Amino acid sequence: MSRSLPHAALWPRLPENTHGYVAGLLAVYPVDVRLSQPRRTKLGDHRAPTALRRRHRISVNDDLNPYAFLTTLLHEIAHAATWESHRARIRRVRPHGSEWKAEFERILVPVVAGRMLPDDINAALTLAMRSPAAATCSDRELMLALSRYDAVDPGRVFVESLAVGTIFRTDGGRMFRLGPKLRSRYRCIEQPTGREYRMHPLCRVSPVAEERVCDGVIGCDGRRSKR
Repeated sequence: MSRSLPHAALWPRLPENTHGYVAGLLAVYPVDVRLSQPRRTKLGDHRAPTALRRRHRISVNDDLNPYAFLTTLLHEIAHAATWESHRARIRRVRPHGSEWKAEFERILVPVVAGRMLPDDINAALTLAMRSPAAATCSDRELMLALSRYDAVDPGRVFVESLAVGTIFRTDGGRMFRLGPKLRSRYRCIEQPTGREYRMHPLCRVSPVAEERVCDGVIGCDGRRSKR
């Protein structure tokens, strides 16, 4: 479940020096922001107004660090801006097409030019503006930069740092055996079901000693693959 937030309740979740800029955006676009429990496949989403709901609805995962929360929120506000600018032909506008990319770049420019964020995130956003990805988690350099500011348990590591064949546990308690990388994600086999999933390389997981595993495997960023 998610809950709607008064805009002022967003400030503790955002970098302090971005409050004024975000407040300005939220004053322009009729947006309700909700917090969502962590989702495996996305950091946030946007739903356009309907005949019954006149405001845009944005949800953001509630476990993100302030910089990741900001980046996700701006990504979704760009969807609202695209809808408002192109509502007469919105059915012909692709979700992450040129119109959205132009709006996202426009929204990011003051953040980057104003150096509101740490240098490594600023550099990653500068690169991202040239051709924004459909999802923040699809942009490796940006995800790496944002992840440096996570509160990290030293026992948790990136999937990509593990050797093929390693068994690991996800935050949800499921276990997997790591398989080879297939294009942008790793093939992982859930233990003990044998079900196959695709995992993001930058998903954080906990390696499990082989002797503690009983004929099995677990996952995280959960794209179930077709077999």
